[in-house]
Amino acid sequence: MPEYKYRAQDSKGKIVKGRAEASDETDLQRRFHDSGMLLLEAKPVTKQVALKPLKKMKLADFCRQLGTLTKAGVTLVRALEIVANDESITPYERQLYIRLRDRVVQGVALSTVMEELEPAFPPLLIFMIRAAETSGTMDRTCLRLADQYTKEAEMEQKAKSSLTYPKILSVLIVVVVAILFGYVLPQFEEMFAEIPELPLATRILMGISEFVKNRWYVLLVIVVLFIIFGKMVMKIPIVAYYWDMIKCKGKWGALLKVIYSARFARTMSSLYSSGIPIYNCITISKGTIGNRYIEKQFEEVERRVLGGGSVSSSIQDVDGFVNKLSSTIKVGEETGMLGPMLESTANDLDFYSDQALMRLTSLIEPVMIVVMAVMVGFIMIAIIQPIYQSYSTIGAGS
Repeated sequence: MPEYKYRAQDSKGKIVKGRAEASDETDLQRRFHDSGMLLLEAKPVTKQVALKPLKKMKLADFCRQLGTLTKAGVTLVRALEIVANDESITPYERQLYIRLRDRVVQGVALSTVMEELEPAFPPLLIFMIRAAETSGTMDRTCLRLADQYTKEAEMEQKAKSSLTYPKILSVLIVVVVAILFGYVLPQFEEMFAEIPELPLATRILMGISEFVKNRWYVLLVIVVLFIIFGKMVMKIPIVAYYWDMIKCKGKWGALLKVIYSARFARTMSSLYSSGIPIYNCITISKGTIGNRYIEKQFEEVERRVLGGGSVSSSIQDVDGFVNKLSSTIKVGEETGMLGPMLESTANDLDFYSDQALMRLTSLIEPVMIVVMAVMVGFIMIAIIQPIYQSYSTIGAGS
């Protein structure tokens, strides 16, 4: 329940200040009236917390509830209050929605409040809500956004799920190698000490084993520092730019191009269908692609569109999109069905990306199994080779 800072007057005319919890300002005013006091002023107390972006599925749930309630004839303020009182949401979400409601009660537009709370709400949602406020299509717009965020969340979940098994294999490889180097190989030290000359592979193996056994903490520190340093380096704009450029190359890049094209097409479809000007559609959509290398190329795309060029010809040379995207946009421009064509293309590209993910996963799994087999095989050969040589020497001496 929200907290209010109030200023009231009692029956003797004395001014009383304090804080009280109430479901809304009307409820607070009624409680003061029942106690024989006059509420002069009430301000909601907002606890300052660091704003962070809401996840796609959270945005989908918010938009779906808001769209369903407004479609049923519920006022926007009441709809926001119902969403804020949902037991399934987190305290952070509840605070965001209460702040939305309180500002809307004060007469501020919902899109303006969302803009004040960036980066909690993404630019796409803000622009779509602003267009809906102008056209009076809040319910349809929210439901469309709910579908879009749901599909994007499902796509991200599929990508994570497809990498689950390779991640498990990676952990398994690390565990097996750690056990071999830290426990199994040291058992052979006394035996190998009696052999005058060990093979090169065995010497390398035993050196690594000695390091892992006695200096494992150094290895752990190196790994942790590598991860921290890697994250810091990836935050450097120029490094992130070139890394995103590399991601658009090769077989893995072919899959990512499909995903990037689907994101752009779906966002463009939602914005354009809501009546937002095409230039603004492009400006907002480029921010949802998730690749700095592609976004950088949109400086030229925006320049061409401002100069009167078509969208299809402007994005034709963008490195990071599939060729089907520009072809589909061209057909949509010629037929006047740009919005539906973009939505159809996004659905098709989502299907293709699912298939590509499955193919890549099927290739990663056997490759990792082979890597694991080669590593274990090398270790076994390095152990067996000196033992075999010692037996051969004994046999020759007898």
